[in-house]
Amino acid sequence: MSNQTTSRVEQAANDAVSAVPHQKRLRKAALYAGGLILGALVGLWNQSDVIELMNFIATIFTRLFSFIAVPVIALSLLNTLSKLKKGSQGGRIFLHTISYTLLTTILAASLAAAIFYFVSPANVPAEMVGSFDAGSVAPGNTYYTHIISVVPNNMLQPFVTGNVLSVLLIAAAFGLGLATLPDNESANAVRHFLSGVQDLLFVLIHWLIAILPVGILAFTAQLVSQLQAGVLLGGISQYFAVVISSNLLQMFVILPALLLLRGLNPLKIARGMLPALMVALFSKSSAGTLPVTMASAEDNLKVDRRVSRFVLPICTTINMNGCAAFIFVTSIYLMQNVGAIDIGLGTVIAWILIATVAAVGNAGVPMGCFFLTLSLMSSMNVPVQLMGIILPVYAVIDMIETCLNVWSDSCVCNIVNKEVGSNLPEQLPEAA
Repeated sequence: MSNQTTSRVEQAANDAVSAVPHQKRLRKAALYAGGLILGALVGLWNQSDVIELMNFIATIFTRLFSFIAVPVIALSLLNTLSKLKKGSQGGRIFLHTISYTLLTTILAASLAAAIFYFVSPANVPAEMVGSFDAGSVAPGNTYYTHIISVVPNNMLQPFVTGNVLSVLLIAAAFGLGLATLPDNESANAVRHFLSGVQDLLFVLIHWLIAILPVGILAFTAQLVSQLQAGVLLGGISQYFAVVISSNLLQMFVILPALLLLRGLNPLKIARGMLPALMVALFSKSSAGTLPVTMASAEDNLKVDRRVSRFVLPICTTINMNGCAAFIFVTSIYLMQNVGAIDIGLGTVIAWILIATVAAVGNAGVPMGCFFLTLSLMSSMNVPVQLMGIILPVYAVIDMIETCLNVWSDSCVCNIVNKEVGSNLPEQLPEAA
């Protein structure tokens, strides 16, 4: 009897512990919804002093986003690459993983480009965009001069000026260099230091996320106030349609087609990965979903543990299909609104590649794509006021993006398992 009582107490304790994350998610969702509702009411009230305060708060949040984005992006890519060491035993599976990760990410960005071209979302009114100084982009700019501007000639300047593409280049070079160093005391000290700084920045990100409902309130009040003043959103609804439809088509058409081409049943894999997909949808964190993703792949689909525990951590970090689509569509749309570029075939191809590389270097934190896109645009002196309009509904986009990212991770893992799983050595190093 005492054993039964103890068992019940332990079960109740376990249930209470498992309920805590659920309660936190509900509380966070309630705060976000409250921010949206209260912001809409403040905007409808449209009292000048209050709207001025909302504009002030929105500006503060935009500056904080820009402040934290560049170092987080750099350290995420650097730390990721520094840990992706392909030993003699794991080289083949590593190459397969990277190949399919890049393939799915490029397909996502290309699909987004095609839908953007087909829909051609209209611009919003100029007063909602901000002024763009065409002189800030050097006259006579060509793709050659743009590439030259990306290659840094100073170690600190890209970080000071917020040139994200240069920062990504530096981070990639240092990360790959660090990965080639032997595991001695000096190299490990550098890795531990960089990992510690990244952990510190994630703490700051979590603080910013904790007060995000205030920012949502301010941005929503701004938007509703502008609507009250008779400002129409124009093509912003078309922009949202492009982002969401590109993610859904990638999820339900492109990735299943890739599975079929590799001789796999997408319905079977989707059923097996359903627990992970549901957690991803509501948690909005592919990293937080990783344990469920691994368990679903191993238990439901019988993926070799040596494959799942090597491939999935890598994919969780760098396989960002949803982020690539968001970066492409949002960047092109913002630049289109301010007349910063002529959107021709060359521009589209260039930005497909930029979106792919940037998505690989995306920070594995909530709203990482939002931070990265905002930082990219700021580094090009493109006004980012439209990001405030996007923010109130970004939570929905983030849910779909995260679900797509985890689904893509699952597809890559199952493909790699089929192609190389049976030929793996007995021991395979796990990615950090």
